[in-house]
Amino acid sequence: MASALWQGSWSTRLRIASGLVLFTFAFFHFVNIGLGLFHTDYLHGMQDGRHAVTRHLLGSTLLYLALLTHAGLALVSVARRRTLRMPFSVALQVTLGLLIPLKLISHIVQTRFAHEIFNVNDEMGYIIILMWPDSTIWMQSLLLLLVWIHGCIGLHMWLRLTRWWRRCVPYLIGIAVFVPSFALTGLLTEGRRIWSDFADEDLRAQYIEHYNWPSSDAFQTMFSVTNNAMVAFWAALAATALYYVGAKIWRRRHSVRVRYVDGPEVTSEKGMTLLEMSQANGVPHTALCGGKGRCTTCRVIVEDGADRLPQPSAVEARSLSAVGAPNGTRLACQIRPSDPLTVFRVFRPEGGRNRAHASQGQERQLAVLFLDMRGFTARTTGQLPYDIVFLLNRFFDAIVPSITADGGVVDKYMGDGLLAVFEMPDAASSARAGLKAAAEVSRALQRFNQQLKAENSPEIRIGMGLHLGDLVLGEIGAAGHAARTIIGDAVNVASRLEAETKALKAELLVSQAVLQAAGVDCAQLDLRPFNLRGVAAAVSALALPHAVDLDGLLGIQEQTIPA
Repeated sequence: MASALWQGSWSTRLRIASGLVLFTFAFFHFVNIGLGLFHTDYLHGMQDGRHAVTRHLLGSTLLYLALLTHAGLALVSVARRRTLRMPFSVALQVTLGLLIPLKLISHIVQTRFAHEIFNVNDEMGYIIILMWPDSTIWMQSLLLLLVWIHGCIGLHMWLRLTRWWRRCVPYLIGIAVFVPSFALTGLLTEGRRIWSDFADEDLRAQYIEHYNWPSSDAFQTMFSVTNNAMVAFWAALAATALYYVGAKIWRRRHSVRVRYVDGPEVTSEKGMTLLEMSQANGVPHTALCGGKGRCTTCRVIVEDGADRLPQPSAVEARSLSAVGAPNGTRLACQIRPSDPLTVFRVFRPEGGRNRAHASQGQERQLAVLFLDMRGFTARTTGQLPYDIVFLLNRFFDAIVPSITADGGVVDKYMGDGLLAVFEMPDAASSARAGLKAAAEVSRALQRFNQQLKAENSPEIRIGMGLHLGDLVLGEIGAAGHAARTIIGDAVNVASRLEAETKALKAELLVSQAVLQAAGVDCAQLDLRPFNLRGVAAAVSALALPHAVDLDGLLGIQEQTIPA
């Protein structure tokens, strides 16, 4: 997952790195301001510590280089966009980023520039007196919020790729709210105190001397520098806009027209896929796999212009063949029109029924466990429905904690059985979790059977099939009523392996794919090939009379079963 955080071009990675530098600076700067809530000495003490880093040649170079790099790459990114259509969070972040320099330039000139050029002691007190009680204090407070919100959005957009981020979001939201609140509270507290002191003529003279207060000429110079910097900023914005408009005009001259049956007619740049053209022009177009050619939900029937398209690639041809697509059918994510087309979208998203990202599915290679109770029908014949429900719930209460303790999730209950998936970061950890869970289920069942024996009830036997393979995880069902579940060949294999345990009188059949992924040496194991119904190739698997025998393979020390 660490590599996923740094995927992308060098410019993307540079934007992330520079953004992290600026966010770190902003965090400590805002915490520094907040210390004014407690005591002035704390506020100035932390500021001295920060200046030891940021006013050092290396620290200053890193900070201002990060600032210029981040701003420059952001403008380049906007200039190179093919369309200004973007998600709300992205649009908000871009807007905030463009507003920040309007106030940040003045802040930098009045502090760092004043310190370096006019030897001003730009402590927090000097900064606060400059703003207090004018409306400038509210503008700088707004700058604080703009910077913080912009940074938090960027951090979220980056770290949402990790597995731990979603779990930490509720706590991090609290921190995200606390930091600016703390800073603003410290600013107001210190502002009232220092302005009260500044109203005293004697103290005011001491403050002016202590801060080496700039002269009127110095202020005029700083105003002039601020104005020139603002002109440079507006010029950069104008250049960005001109580049964007010019590129758009150029692309339109090198564009292609696409007409959608029962839809609009759009003009897009050549070189884009049909799916990208749809997305850029706001044309609803289903694409569940994200435009990778792994599904056919984006397929279209080309009614005019099919003869001018290249032949399908191997990926596209394989996907179309899997669904028996008729002639003239193509995948929108794979074709790049260079001549006018007329297309019919086979699947069209209905208005008001847009699905969340989770409903689009996610491909993973994970271990799945299929478990079934043996002889359930014969055991429960003649029993009252409530007694049957009571038995099933006791059974699941006994074994399911063994699955969830190792990171497994019960995907669904099916009467007297269940399907569980081990959604771990990689295939190896998923396989090991599945093996450990199967052993623990067997051990838990032994304990449960001892309870049943004490109640003069017959013991329960189970069969389990454990396999590792490609799965699609997503929300499946009618919009608004879809449950998260898994589908794929791996589920079918695990189910068929479980069915084979009945004839073998085995408690578990575990596939070679699971064992190999978990790092188990299969050379000395009695693996057998199984021709499973509905599965094209034979599946090699290990049969175990009792799943606790897996302890030896995994190096897990057996636990004594209490009497």
